[in-house]
Amino acid sequence: MSLRVAVLGAGHFGRFHALKASRQGDNPLRLVALHDADPARAAQVAAECGVPALPASEAIAAAQAVIVAAPTRFHAALGRQVLEAGRHLFMEKPIAATLAEAQVLADLAESRGLVLQVGHIERFSAAFRAVVAAQEGSRAVHWEAVRVAPFRPRSLDVSVVLDLMIHDIDLVLKLAGGPPHTVEAVGARVMSDHADFAVARLGFPGGRAATITASRVSLAMERRLRVLGNEGEMSVDFLNRGLAMLRRGGAEPVATMPGYGIDRAGWTDHDSLEAEQAGFARACAGEAPPEVGAAEGMAALGVALAVEAAISAFD
Repeated sequence: MSLRVAVLGAGHFGRFHALKASRQGDNPLRLVALHDADPARAAQVAAECGVPALPASEAIAAAQAVIVAAPTRFHAALGRQVLEAGRHLFMEKPIAATLAEAQVLADLAESRGLVLQVGHIERFSAAFRAVVAAQEGSRAVHWEAVRVAPFRPRSLDVSVVLDLMIHDIDLVLKLAGGPPHTVEAVGARVMSDHADFAVARLGFPGGRAATITASRVSLAMERRLRVLGNEGEMSVDFLNRGLAMLRRGGAEPVATMPGYGIDRAGWTDHDSLEAEQAGFARACAGEAPPEVGAAEGMAALGVALAVEAAISAFD
């Protein structure tokens, strides 16, 4: 039996959520309603999906669970409305604009026994699962993540930290197994009223560290991850779907490093949004906890806000 869902927010990513949830077949979700603050946009996307465009309260009432994909400044108010109506909540990242707002949502969900999943979609990618599998058994001491792209005039209501960097913050926290104890960052505004590029350095217990770079004003698209540890180096090119590990006993010998070689791997991409929505459906059915719950969403938000604070101090 499919889970009846409504989508609040029919912008760029909200439309993707709605289209995916409206797909027929073995989809665990069934889109029943859609809402957007712009009536024309709501009507357009609702027509694409074959569902009614309704006021927010009516859309929530028609559903068992709600996907909120509105701009970040509306997350707290819409999330509370959903949870107070007794509906499960999928909140697109970031979980809220502030930690205080996020805590209210987390407490509401827990007190009412409702699912609160945060939309850190990269956790569901085949690429990240390949990285996790490759890192098993080794001790990583440094992570270097880069996520940059040419300028596009969207999501400019938040900084590049909450727009792009928060994805890699969440992934690094997952790989590191906990939060950093120090956060340093630099960044600047270029095309918007918020930081459009940022470089953050996170310090973890035991001397481990991470450097994360994000930009939405770059010359070209780039997404990569480098992991350094006692096994050697792992380099991941997400755009070209390649993973290479330099380590002892690797298959391709390295002339200058006797006993070491390079192992290469790839992955078969799957639909990460489909996997994310399926995970939400399982959580709502009580089959498994959400892959990214309120605690994980708040951890990523806390680091992202610390990065923004460091950039403000730098300015």
